[in-house]
Amino acid sequence: MWHNTQLLRVLTLLALALCWPASFVQVLAQAKDASSAPSSPEDFQEFLQTLWPLAQQKGVARGTFDAAFAGLAPDPAISAASNAQAEFDKPLKSYVAEAVPVRRIARGREFLRAWHAGLVEIERRFGVPGEILLAAFGMETDFGNAKGGKDVIRSLATLAYLRQDRPVFRDELIGALVMLDKSGVARAVMKGSWAGAMGGPQFLPSAYLKYAVSYANTGSPDIWNNSLDSLASIANFLRQSGWQPGLAWGMEAVLPKNFGFAALHQNFEAFAAEGVKSANGGAFPQGEATLFLPSGAAGPAFLLSSNYWVLKAYNNSDSYALSLGLLAGRIKGEPALRGHWPAGEVFLSRTQKAEIQRLLERLGFYHGEIDGRFGQASRDAIHDFEITIKAGPADGFATTELLRQLVAEVSRRGQ
Repeated sequence: MWHNTQLLRVLTLLALALCWPASFVQVLAQAKDASSAPSSPEDFQEFLQTLWPLAQQKGVARGTFDAAFAGLAPDPAISAASNAQAEFDKPLKSYVAEAVPVRRIARGREFLRAWHAGLVEIERRFGVPGEILLAAFGMETDFGNAKGGKDVIRSLATLAYLRQDRPVFRDELIGALVMLDKSGVARAVMKGSWAGAMGGPQFLPSAYLKYAVSYANTGSPDIWNNSLDSLASIANFLRQSGWQPGLAWGMEAVLPKNFGFAALHQNFEAFAAEGVKSANGGAFPQGEATLFLPSGAAGPAFLLSSNYWVLKAYNNSDSYALSLGLLAGRIKGEPALRGHWPAGEVFLSRTQKAEIQRLLERLGFYHGEIDGRFGQASRDAIHDFEITIKAGPADGFATTELLRQLVAEVSRRGQ
């Protein structure tokens, strides 16, 4: 028998994962609180057979379908997952320190030299710099060393059964069958994580079918064994997600003394006119920019371009996207951060963050989901509240003092 208690034993391991690509994060977010498990292999097989009409609609041959599920049993090690992802729960400065270690920087520089010709060609085709691709490759799978060894068909079949209320797992399983039938990918090669993320880019089947490309334009993309195929596929994903060639993801910024924090969003030229400079002394690009202060005014400051949000399309986490950008810079040869993370910084719990969102919503500043996860919408709402009550600095950063101010303002307004 496969009991629910067995499924819960590995929940605590999930928060250890550092890097989930966009498609993987969406799956993780839908994989919590499974309420049932296959009571027998027979029940599991009965469920799988109900998927044949969907597979048939996608053009999967009956022989491929039957061979994929023949004798397949659910994987007892697969959790129904949780939404306690490391990107949201680990303090950002801790995440950056773990994601951008000296060892990873050194390895990235080695590959930048070793794969120079291939990276130049990939950038010519897709417009994404080699250091960005290597940073993503390094964060996802440690440059191909940690791709996962689970049978993706079995993993996705287990998840599809456990969460029949979440069609994303069923759809990814059908996508995996399409890969077997139409893309020439051998079952023995199709290995990945417990949630079905595969190869160097950690693509789910739907992402593989849409974004995976062969560097040499020969045969099926081999994101498991061919590093240039993995890098080209990452580049294709980013370009199709809106990456603008020739535009940096952003840069560390130095704010002038007595900076007003009047706006977090304006163009680079406007920030320059207010005395903001690049920490590395370079010129600002053209276009819109966002001022990001992950530890408030006392910590490092960053100006983000539109390409930063493309990195978040790969993984919707500021910790991930900022780490990727910083790792890419270090691989390219840029210096370490000039700004320092504040000592003794107090990190709010997710419950406290959710309460801040709830209070901001009551005051009319926030209109997003109450989930205790702070993204740009939460930071903008905090900034607008700080401007309204003339609190300084209006850096959009959440603190216990901000929580106190929100409670006081709600009380004052009788809300």
